Amino acid sequence: MLTSVQKEILQSLINLYRNSQGKSIKGEEIAEIMNRNPGTIRNQMQSLRSLGLVKGVPGPRGGYKPTIEAYHTLNISATDNEALVHIYKEGVKLDDVSVAKIEFTSIPHPGECEAAIKAVGNIKQLDLGDRIRVGPTPVNKLVLNGVVVGRDDMDNILLLDTTAIRSIPKKTVMDVATQDLITLNYDLTIKSAAKKLSNMGIEGAPVLKEGKIAGILTLSDITLSLAEGKENSRVENVMSKNIITVDEEVMISDAIEIMNKQKIGRLIVVDIDEHPQGIVTRTDLLDKIAGLK
Repeated sequence: MLTSVQKEILQSLINLYRNSQGKSIKGEEIAEIMNRNPGTIRNQMQSLRSLGLVKGVPGPRGGYKPTIEAYHTLNISATDNEALVHIYKEGVKLDDVSVAKIEFTSIPHPGECEAAIKAVGNIKQLDLGDRIRVGPTPVNKLVLNGVVVGRDDMDNILLLDTTAIRSIPKKTVMDVATQDLITLNYDLTIKSAAKKLSNMGIEGAPVLKEGKIAGILTLSDITLSLAEGKENSRVENVMSKNIITVDEEVMISDAIEIMNKQKIGRLIVVDIDEHPQGIVTRTDLLDKIAGLK
């Protein structure tokens, strides 16, 4: 039977191995995550190797890799193309822990739904009362929000009192995008552009030059320009040129990830020739997930 320290070492090794895309893991990396002496890790690795749970990789790029038996011992599935399911604490992704399994322990009604999260890696950074987000999962794009109400360090399990469960629809951005796209010409004045956006009741629009997207102009850009007395300046001098576009076939879940990473609220959908086909906003995506669209 493995000791708690050996289980923790295996958990950390498997999580690091998953994140490294198959590269061997050095003992120092495990020691840093566990906040332990590298010598202690090396000594424990000898025992784990003798149990057939770890194999050593020689050479300058060497280190350790978990065996299939290690996955079985910790009741974790091992597949060649496994997708990492992440845990987020206060919106920040935790790199040294991922999810292996989600089991709903009771579903009497939505207000009292608990989930047991089988984790891989360091769960000691999560305390009772912490609000976390789990997911999305690779197949059904399930996302869980909740509060940690229990933590089993021996079996690396978090008990979550769920506050929201969402499954992101398997739809592309074009399924929710506004396709009757309103655009602005690059040589319009700020005053004219502001009037057009106001009349259409929208907060921003892509700017076209010779039929292709040259940038995007938002109400924030217009407000700043008017404050600086630039109402007669041309749109192309004020627009943001750092525009993020996505292909028509991009999935909703991927679009959400792009928005979060880029810290933006809208994406322009383009075809293979980079011609604009529609615009999708954060509100569009949230409405689709909530079943309102």
